[in-house]
Amino acid sequence: MSKSRKVPLLVLLIWVALLLELVSAIYLKNWITVLVTTATLALTVLTIVFKDRFEIKLPTRFAAAIVVFVFATLFLGEVKDFYERFWWWDAILHGFSALAFGLLDFVCIFMLFDGDRFAAPPIAIAFLSFCVAVSVGAVWEVFEFAMDQLFGLNMQKSGLVDTMWDLIVDCLGAFTGAFAGYIYLKSGEGTLAGWIEDFVGQNR
Repeated sequence: MSKSRKVPLLVLLIWVALLLELVSAIYLKNWITVLVTTATLALTVLTIVFKDRFEIKLPTRFAAAIVVFVFATLFLGEVKDFYERFWWWDAILHGFSALAFGLLDFVCIFMLFDGDRFAAPPIAIAFLSFCVAVSVGAVWEVFEFAMDQLFGLNMQKSGLVDTMWDLIVDCLGAFTGAFAGYIYLKSGEGTLAGWIEDFVGQNR
């Protein structure tokens, strides 16, 4: 296996933990845990498959960050009940996801201009990145509502209040990611410049 195709050790450990939990849940006939754990495992595997199979090359640290986020959201959050045990868990994950999606959306839109940071108005690319990231957050809230209604889960916690705070945090995270992209376009520098250049450099 080439270096570019190696799976990070952290991702392998997450897969082992998920497989062990899946076997345990099947043995105990805890079908909700089986469903959520299977979904988590499938999404984390698809991330690596996507990285290796398609023309878009997803840098290893991007892929690993996505796997960790899915694991923390679905498995730790729902199966291990971190959302109830730690009041700040939901806010941190929503903020991180919005920041990540804001950055990833920025990079994808940026790549439409062949990675030329002088090809389009920085404010326009940043604004589009912000809008897409917030849209992803809104779709996630719809997913939470659907899971609660169809499977009797409690992903929305306090209902409307939880949903609105999630959307507010989504907006703040999306703005941070989009603003980091804007700074990069204006100056070629910034806190997240290394992540942006890593993606662009692999997808020329």
